[in-house]
Amino acid sequence: MTTTSGTDAMAVLEGMYAAEARYLAAGGPGVATFEPLARFFAADVVLHQAESLPYGGVWRGHDGMERFFVTMSRAWESFEMVDQRFLATEGTVVVLTQVHARARATGQELDFPMLQTITVVDGRISEVHPFYWDTKVIASACTSSPG
Repeated sequence: MTTTSGTDAMAVLEGMYAAEARYLAAGGPGVATFEPLARFFAADVVLHQAESLPYGGVWRGHDGMERFFVTMSRAWESFEMVDQRFLATEGTVVVLTQVHARARATGQELDFPMLQTITVVDGRISEVHPFYWDTKVIASACTSSPG
């Protein structure tokens, strides 16, 4: 296995984000096929989400990624990546994203930053670590009753 160069890693991420947008626009989990998105992830991909989130835990492989998208879509009515800045593109890619999201459980809208480290190996995403500034606020919006 070889870590993908910065230019190649950026192409993989740009392709994955575009495929994710098409997947969600087509209805997302349970409606659209995950296959066009799966090709950007290694077969043994690992996604680490903060345990305190409704979609928290470690998600492994293509099946795990598909289950993650299903679980996340239960928490969020919308989850828009408004602005992304790529802070590092060599080795592990570091992406700072400004998110605008609306929680299904409460209808609450949040704007928050998320930092991700993404490892691309042999042209596929092999590991993702998202970091949230305030998981308590996010979890509360996704699980509390309105009002």
